[in-house]
Amino acid sequence: MGIQLSDGYRPSDEEPFMNPVQKEYFRKKLLRWRDDILKDSQETIRVMQSETEPLADLADRASTESDRTLELRTRDRQRKLISKIDSALKRIEEDTYGYCEDTGDPISLKRLEARPIATLSLEAQERHERREKSYRDE
Repeated sequence: MGIQLSDGYRPSDEEPFMNPVQKEYFRKKLLRWRDDILKDSQETIRVMQSETEPLADLADRASTESDRTLELRTRDRQRKLISKIDSALKRIEEDTYGYCEDTGDPISLKRLEARPIATLSLEAQERHERREKSYRDE
């Protein structure tokens, strides 16, 4: 995009919603988040590969297997999160980022700041969760 962000820039309700500067801010935020996840994932793989020595003690072996299972579950969650980040980056390119998929209304900057992969406004998310809960309760 080529837009320079000043240090300390934060999107504000005082400026036009999803103007080029805001889009660049969220694009960089998402890219940093994805890079951090990928670095953590690579470190996990490195550690798991270095721990290939078989353990004689059954308790140690069980503990190691439990740790590996937890790490693999964490990596799976990270993989899904990366997919959501990539989807958000695509929405930025398509000029649909920041708008609720249900209503088309802007998602609040506060919500996007806290959860930059959000696809629903807070109100739509709450409706969605209430519907899910009612289906589970039936």
